[in-house]
Amino acid sequence: MELKLHVPDMACSACRDTITAAIHAIDPAATVQADLQTKGLEIHTTAAEATIRQAIQRAGYTVQEG
Repeated sequence: MELKLHVPDMACSACRDTITAAIHAIDPAATVQADLQTKGLEIHTTAAEATIRQAIQRAGYTVQEG
């Protein structure tokens, strides 16, 4: 499944790395592409969207539709 999400408080490479680690904790095979300029995430995963959103939120970030 491909998810496109917007994370308005993703500001730097450390934020990107934290979010990526949170997603990989749920689905180690997921691919995550983050654009710090647009604050967009493109995620290819087999996990449910709600699970991915919760992982990002638990890491301390806001999630919106991409």
